[in-house]
Amino acid sequence: MDKTRQTVRIIIADDHPIFRDGLRKLLEVDPQFQIVGEAADGAQAAALTRRLRPDILLLDLAMPRVPGLEAVEELNDLSETVRIILLTAAIEREQIVKALQLGVRGVVLKESATELLLKCIHCVMGGQYWLGRESLSDLVRILRDLKAIPERGDASRPFNLTPREVEIVSAIVRGYTNRDIADEFSIAEQTVKHHLSNIFDKLGVSNRLELALFAVNHQLVEKP
Repeated sequence: MDKTRQTVRIIIADDHPIFRDGLRKLLEVDPQFQIVGEAADGAQAAALTRRLRPDILLLDLAMPRVPGLEAVEELNDLSETVRIILLTAAIEREQIVKALQLGVRGVVLKESATELLLKCIHCVMGGQYWLGRESLSDLVRILRDLKAIPERGDASRPFNLTPREVEIVSAIVRGYTNRDIADEFSIAEQTVKHHLSNIFDKLGVSNRLELALFAVNHQLVEKP
């Protein structure tokens, strides 16, 4: 059988019964997904996950008793077999970085379309990571490389970025396309590409998602 079509065993952990019920019904429409347990707080989620060893733990970040990230820390030794996806109404940039460093495989906002959650589940089951609206294949390397960062430069020009480059980094974090950026700053799309090339070189990143993670981790921009 194709591994991607094997049954995916899932635990749903959220303190709102209506949300859990709705999510369970949504996922059970696909015969590939099997809901093997539900938890109403972080402590219950950790205990249930240790007992049932699901493929996926859908974990609310703001859980009672034991918050979501503390539950993730408690399950750190299972991170190779249990793939944790955080579901959250809102998340701070520091929490994103900490969650990914702790082994979380995906972060999905609750306001996202259903199809994004389904894509996220398939993505992490395939060995990749998911953040917001995009998949990423080698997040562990990226987070490791973030520790080997270049000198920041002076305070007025962090990492020697020009003011325009900082504006473009901020736009990338907010999810702007090259066309959006060109329209925002009344410049040519080719100029945007030139700026991005310079930014990638200065920060040692190779794509837009790495750039966004770097910017969030090192507080180059305000919260999106």
